[in-house]
Amino acid sequence: MHGLREISLQLDTPHMQISFSKPAKMIHCSFLPRDLKQGTASSALFEPQDQGFRFLPDQTADQNTKILRGRLLSFSAVARGPEDTSAYSYEEDGALLVRDGKIVAKGVFSEIRDAAPETAEITDHRPHLILPGFIDTHIHFPQAEIIASWADQLLDWLNDYTFPTELKFENKAHGKRIAGEFYDALIAHGTTTAVAYCSSHPNSVDAYFEEAETRGMLMLGGKTMMDRNAPEALCDTAQSSYDDSKALLAKWHGRGRAHYVITPRFAITSTPEQLEAAGTLLKEQPDCHLQTHINENHNEIAFTRELYPDAGHYLGVYESFGLLGPRTLLGHCIHMTGHEMQVMRETGSVAVFCPTSNLFLGSGLFDKAGMESAGIPTAIATDVGGGTSYSMLRTLDEGYKILQLQRQRMHPLTSFYWVTLGNANALSMSDRIGTLEPGTDADLVVLDAKATPPMALRMETVETLSEELFILQTLGDDRAVAETYVAGERQKTG
Repeated sequence: MHGLREISLQLDTPHMQISFSKPAKMIHCSFLPRDLKQGTASSALFEPQDQGFRFLPDQTADQNTKILRGRLLSFSAVARGPEDTSAYSYEEDGALLVRDGKIVAKGVFSEIRDAAPETAEITDHRPHLILPGFIDTHIHFPQAEIIASWADQLLDWLNDYTFPTELKFENKAHGKRIAGEFYDALIAHGTTTAVAYCSSHPNSVDAYFEEAETRGMLMLGGKTMMDRNAPEALCDTAQSSYDDSKALLAKWHGRGRAHYVITPRFAITSTPEQLEAAGTLLKEQPDCHLQTHINENHNEIAFTRELYPDAGHYLGVYESFGLLGPRTLLGHCIHMTGHEMQVMRETGSVAVFCPTSNLFLGSGLFDKAGMESAGIPTAIATDVGGGTSYSMLRTLDEGYKILQLQRQRMHPLTSFYWVTLGNANALSMSDRIGTLEPGTDADLVVLDAKATPPMALRMETVETLSEELFILQTLGDDRAVAETYVAGERQKTG
């Protein structure tokens, strides 16, 4: 039995959750009745002994258990419309039973209340909607300072604003200050998980993950690898970027809720040697994600072809270094060739739609229907600071307009699937986030569709859930986020 003390394990089933600490000094079990109408939730502690386990009553269970009441909405698949009821779950008077940062049960409020300990704290969010927390799959942490900076197009914007700003992140104190502001903005807008580019300085990665750890957030990110076509003080080398990334990966990946992402900025700022180093890292750590940019801007594409004349096409650069796969997040993907789309489908690489930055920098229109018909996984993201809002609601609004210009109509149920379970699926993390299923992390957003006078007036004539969601998508922003929960704890007003 001594071996148990070295095990780290999380086991969740619909009726029981078991978690081991590391070292395993205690095992916590949560039990649910098979029928919530005929029993109550309970829990117990088991202490490993030399010859077995010693049962202990869990005196803290009631203290750590809470009920969140409201109108529950979550998804199990892409919902194309209100008639697609198998793809989403809606409970008018629903509740979540939350314990120790996890969703233990969901259902009708009366049944959840009867199954919970009598002392469980009840928070009533009615008439607001409770959804899984929003997930942002592409954002630049160091660019928080330069959101809404006037510029021409992509390459000018990088040289005039991005690179000078990222130079500041060599200073750990500066990174720490910006991290606080950055995370405050995410929480205010209902985003509980994001995938971020840090600067080329290891200090920036530490500042990013330290703040996430303090707040208990599930965050992904990594050091930008960049060894050419940028200010010398920002550039690393192929070897130093490999060494720094490997050390940061060892330090942060899997620590708490942190996930490291291998992050070559894009082909223009990486030599072949550096992209080869990124591919080596990915082979060594296949459970890591990799993120980069592709086909955002015509000048970017032309410059890339000059630097890599033998690649055949832009995506061929990344393909040749083994950077593609189901954990690869490719930002923008606007000006894609047919062959590139075929390669993306074959490798399972994810196309990340960044609508507000695509409009702001005049980059072009993302072809969502084309991607989906080709079988390419898609995600959606803010891309702050080229993106103009931290809000996934504003992002959906601008995305809707881009798709309308191409006669691609997106139903509001599809929109909210995308920023929750859809993005979680794109990250291969739907077993933890993007859903309200028991056993998953209690990262939640509470939405108020009457948050502003124009929204309240419009809601007077609303008759369906789909209409309400479209109002949130079209008129909502941080004011429509009544609360944000991270691991079951209030973050916005708590």
